[in-house]
Amino acid sequence: MNGGLLVAGTTSDAGKSVVTAGICRWLVRQGVKVAPFKAQNMSLNSFVTREGAEIGRAQAMQAQACRVEPTAHMNPVLLKPGGERSSQVVLLGRPVGEMSARGYHGGRQERLLGTVLDSLAELRGTYDAVICEGAGSPAEINLRRTDIVNMGIARGAGLPVLVVGDIDRGGVFASFFGTVALLAPGDQALVAGFLVNKFRGDVSLLEPGLEMLHGLTGRRTYGVLPFRHGLGIDEEDGLRVSLRGTVRESVVAPPVGEDVLRIAVCAVPLMSNFTDVDALAAEPGVVVRFVDRPEELADADLVIVPGTRGTVRALEWLRERGLADAIARRVAERRPVLGICGGFQLLGEHIEDEVESRAGHVDGLGLLPVRVRFDREKTLTRPVGEALGEHVEGYEIHHGVAEVAGGDAFISDDKGHSLDGCRVGQTWGTHWHGSLESDGFRRAFLREVAAAAGRRFVPAPDTSFAALREEQLDRLGDLIEHHADTDALWRLIESGAPQGLPFIPPGAPA
Repeated sequence: MNGGLLVAGTTSDAGKSVVTAGICRWLVRQGVKVAPFKAQNMSLNSFVTREGAEIGRAQAMQAQACRVEPTAHMNPVLLKPGGERSSQVVLLGRPVGEMSARGYHGGRQERLLGTVLDSLAELRGTYDAVICEGAGSPAEINLRRTDIVNMGIARGAGLPVLVVGDIDRGGVFASFFGTVALLAPGDQALVAGFLVNKFRGDVSLLEPGLEMLHGLTGRRTYGVLPFRHGLGIDEEDGLRVSLRGTVRESVVAPPVGEDVLRIAVCAVPLMSNFTDVDALAAEPGVVVRFVDRPEELADADLVIVPGTRGTVRALEWLRERGLADAIARRVAERRPVLGICGGFQLLGEHIEDEVESRAGHVDGLGLLPVRVRFDREKTLTRPVGEALGEHVEGYEIHHGVAEVAGGDAFISDDKGHSLDGCRVGQTWGTHWHGSLESDGFRRAFLREVAAAAGRRFVPAPDTSFAALREEQLDRLGDLIEHHADTDALWRLIESGAPQGLPFIPPGAPA
């Protein structure tokens, strides 16, 4: 087998990332050596590969679905928004500069087509199959000329295209038909068919519509996936962070101890890697919520200031909303506060930033004895250390370099030398994303928080975040295996789009 497939969507958030991961897990369970690919991702949730390359977290999770190590080739272009109109461009895992949307779509994107096709070819030469994910919709006709992630990559690599539609939103038939009808003839020839996502109810009631859709388009539906709670994976396709569903929905388990533990996460602007709190939300008896008002911190046992692509902007936002004062009061009362990456930086005394915000010298919240200077070189590492007597792993993605001038080390090496972060009383800060996924460390940290908060909360002794992730990916594989026409899907991946698919007018100019 030496096949490929592009999973496109009628809209952003139609379920492309989830379906791609599900197909990958289904294939790997059939003994296929498979890899994920997304030519261009726009996301503030990113990950660091073992070779020190930054890619979207969705592709890292899809690589886990494939049971392979993620590489830069799986997401050769990553755009990290820094505002409404500009993004940092990360090429093959390394930042190459800031660019406006007009500048990127005005020429730079088109020149990257060769790079992304080379990365795809590298993967196709290594794996039996490559399952590609599109972005947004393939029918964004205003961007088709420079497209490198939807029909541009499908045409360039001869990939068949499966269009996913979220029926829970309504209008899925119109979305399927309209998507195809807005494509140029050469693009339409690669659109093999459709996959319905998030269906609730009796499938037999949907079947007449699917038959009519086939009659109208000449394209079949490859499956109807039922609505399931808790199937989101690490994804963000665009600027907007929807706090609905930021923390994965999961079966609510009762606390092991007598109390629950309440965690409030400040929903700062340009919030990045908010997936750091997923491991906390997976703990029985831990309640995680995102907040943007000071009164919402009052009953929290732990306040987290998460990562952000705009540290100075987040600092201003905290002050404008009164959250900065509320956090300072907590620290004075020795109530737990944790800052992660950008959140750690703004807890410090001052920030010197000529890189991200270009604001120069900015006073921080002054809650940790830390001074931060932004460096043009980005730190991209996968460190390992010890904290609270437990093994801890993480990954670093930041321009800010922290100089710690006091307090205690947060994370150390096996000889007790400080590796990262700072702790003063019950105020903690670290640059390490993903550290809370280390089960022993997470439990030790929650015990510290519970003791400081006076809660009779006890971490579950057997929660394995890695095992929960695997279960989640297996559930995605099950969805494909049980609710898609896997024989037809296999033929599509192996042999490409069917020949003679009809053209649906009006189409876009070729």
